[in-house]
Amino acid sequence: MVRAFRCAGGIALLLAAASVAGAQRLWSGPGRFGGGPPKWAAHENFDGSFNYCRGFYGSDRREAGGMGWWTDYPGADNNFSVRLSELTLVNVRLDASRQPDNIVVRLTDPLLYRCPILFMEDVGTARFTDEEVEHLRAYFLKGGFLWVDDFWGTLAWEQWTEEIGRVLPQDTYPIFDIPRDHPIMHTLYDVPEIPQVSSINYWHRTGSTSERGLDSPRANFRGIADAQGRLMVVMTHNTDIADTWEREAEDDEYFRRFSPAGYAVGVNVVLYALTH
Repeated sequence: MVRAFRCAGGIALLLAAASVAGAQRLWSGPGRFGGGPPKWAAHENFDGSFNYCRGFYGSDRREAGGMGWWTDYPGADNNFSVRLSELTLVNVRLDASRQPDNIVVRLTDPLLYRCPILFMEDVGTARFTDEEVEHLRAYFLKGGFLWVDDFWGTLAWEQWTEEIGRVLPQDTYPIFDIPRDHPIMHTLYDVPEIPQVSSINYWHRTGSTSERGLDSPRANFRGIADAQGRLMVVMTHNTDIADTWEREAEDDEYFRRFSPAGYAVGVNVVLYALTH
């Protein structure tokens, strides 16, 4: 595998070129917020190619800037899939309109096991049912992979670790900080660190990348591995990587500052999940 575009500027140029040449559309403009009801997974959505599988869960409270399971839906799902098809050789499944065939999956749906990687956001508000806990545990033990993103501060972290601890007990599956020399940091792009990114609205309003001030001083990149060392869960806490995808077409300065690094992280995580 060729390692390329170590610098953010190089990735930015490639993304700009791809957006001109690409066949799929980036999500932007009116209607991007709360893009309708969930597009539930069905058997016909799976043919062995890549689907962006978004996990559906229930929330018991609300976080500022968060919307539960559908945070950044469906713009982040669409735009990341478009860019993944442009930046890699991953075969992304397209629907009849030639857009990425992204889906939402209930955690108790047997089709969950057709998703090699599951994406979830705002998980600091999540509360799993006992049935969801059992299915998620089975998913991980069968080789599944979960990436959670865009949850901020101490309260969200504590709620998330309580819930994932019900799935993967921490005495057996401890949470750890993923080191900079871990293979996931260098799957395709050399990523020196996980960037802290605030939502585009918060950044426009404050100029800050820390949405919780002193309670989110830096981005955390943490994981849970199985007995063989394979990452099963990765957590980008105190950062909003998905907004670098969803909002890339809305603001040139935001795109250039955050999107190249955000896509580099995303591509690395997905390629790691698909090859481990």
